[in-house]
Amino acid sequence: MSFQAYIDNIKAKTGKSPEDFKKIAEAKGFLVNGKIVPTIKATEITNWLKDEFELGHGHAMAIYASFKGKTE
Repeated sequence: MSFQAYIDNIKAKTGKSPEDFKKIAEAKGFLVNGKIVPTIKATEITNWLKDEFELGHGHAMAIYASFKGKTE
């Protein structure tokens, strides 16, 4: 599955784009000024996405990758 397919599926399931998730992550303290806080582990972010938004691991990792600036 392509990165864009993951993003499209996430948008269809949650109604949220990567930018929406970034805003929520900033409010939760995972990101500051659009960057992942150095003390935050990938697992903390993916677990949050799985628990709160019922995303699977691959979909949660796609959002995490978008936080890291990887969009392909």
